[in-house]
Amino acid sequence: MKGIKNHYDASFKLRAVELSYERSNISELARELGIKASLLYKWRKDYQEYGSNSFPGKGNLKLTPEQERIVELERKLKDAELERDILKKGNQHFLQERSMKYRFIKNHECQFPIEKMCIILKIHSSSYYKWKNKGCSNRLLRKNLMLDKIKYLYFKFKQRYGSPRIHSELNALGYRISVKTVAKYMQELGLRSKLSKKFRVTTDSKHNYLTVNNLLNRDFYASKPSMKWVSDITYIQTQEGFLYLTTIIDLYDRKVIGWSLSNTMSTEDTTLSAWRMAIKNRSIKKGMLFHSDRGIQYASKKFANTLDSYGVIRSMSRKGNCWDNAVAESFFKSLKTEMIYGNKLITREKMKKQIFQYIEIWYNRNRRHKALNYKTIFEFNNNLQFLKNVA
Repeated sequence: MKGIKNHYDASFKLRAVELSYERSNISELARELGIKASLLYKWRKDYQEYGSNSFPGKGNLKLTPEQERIVELERKLKDAELERDILKKGNQHFLQERSMKYRFIKNHECQFPIEKMCIILKIHSSSYYKWKNKGCSNRLLRKNLMLDKIKYLYFKFKQRYGSPRIHSELNALGYRISVKTVAKYMQELGLRSKLSKKFRVTTDSKHNYLTVNNLLNRDFYASKPSMKWVSDITYIQTQEGFLYLTTIIDLYDRKVIGWSLSNTMSTEDTTLSAWRMAIKNRSIKKGMLFHSDRGIQYASKKFANTLDSYGVIRSMSRKGNCWDNAVAESFFKSLKTEMIYGNKLITREKMKKQIFQYIEIWYNRNRRHKALNYKTIFEFNNNLQFLKNVA
């Protein structure tokens, strides 16, 4: 009768299998027993694999104690792998708040079992379902939006920005949020700007050339362009040896107006080369202050005479005092922290291309500078020009 199912006990199955080995026509035997041939073949297969323990009832295979131990170990291994995958996906820094745990579970429902994620993240599944069915509040929706924007900006700027610059970028995009909130969200997400390292001293002040006094005296403010320039030299390691980067920065807007990258530390390749670029980019007048360290490239007669010919006043840091040239030192710190440290050594040619991109595309155009109230150099100059036009 339709709707009635036949149930076969273990004894019936076992006898049917034994009989099938004695008969040549299995299909005919199946018809005689009132079952499908495919079912009889399945019983034969189970019997070949598990022997007399094949038919414990309800279709479940009965395992030997040893087999049960193996299955249990496999289950535990599978659980451990699942827990590892969930924790790997849900970095602990991302899951400090309950709302973030809920959000993580919702985003990974198709990948991991919900109950398992709730256990690992130590929340009740009922709480999660209640949150999910209730939906997100406007406040939580805004927070989630900010978290996504912060992550996007952080990786867009190659992990170079901390909370103040991320805050400025968000404000520039029209989002109103405090820098403290940005810092809090970045901490929740486990995001922080790249760490700095100590630098090797490249200044060779052991020479007989004439040095001058520190006229800049750590006054790094300039009210107009080409009023005060600062310069310094650093080394950069590559696969093929060192490159030497010389920069000249205008303190008015912190722009790198002149720079050179050379294989040698000669005055011609370093300071003079950077100077030629600087005077092409910005005009100068007599009385401009040029500050540097006491290195031989700045103290040499050739470079000193060049500055004198333009009526430039020279200034030098005190011996062994890097803070006297803090702005130039800060640029090198930013360069090495944001671009070089943590990356593999590359060839000189590739390094030259990367430094060009860093200075001309990133630093001079897109990077937000603390000294400019977290404006880019472009925004700073355009804003001042606008104010002059209004006045």
